[in-house]
Amino acid sequence: MKHTPKPGARHILVVDDEPSVLLTYQLILQQEGYRVTGAATSGEALVKLRENDVDLLLCDLSLEEERSGFDVIESARKRDPGLPTVILTGYATKEVMDRAERAKIGILFKPIDIEEFLRTIVEMLGENNDEAKASGQ
Repeated sequence: MKHTPKPGARHILVVDDEPSVLLTYQLILQQEGYRVTGAATSGEALVKLRENDVDLLLCDLSLEEERSGFDVIESARKRDPGLPTVILTGYATKEVMDRAERAKIGILFKPIDIEEFLRTIVEMLGENNDEAKASGQ
């Protein structure tokens, strides 16, 4: 069964070079009602960013040898300086943590805890339960 996002659903771009991980993130987010676009490379991510308006960028830190998640985020923020972003990583050095903090980039560690993953997305998008009340739910 194909998922149909809610009208006006927030759009999230997910970038991860591991196909099974990318698919998992996409399915989790779609189940939560988000519109999701996936990209497996930094080049693909940059094309998708040019073609789509996104509300949040989730990007794996380790992509190809010549580009990292930080490179994708920097390119995305040149186009949209206020774009909320999160780095996804299985490991992070103090340097990575400091760089993310300075650039106001969220960090989630792999393997991802689904509750923390979803809570971080809600926080990054500035969503809260008032939306559900406003829509009469």
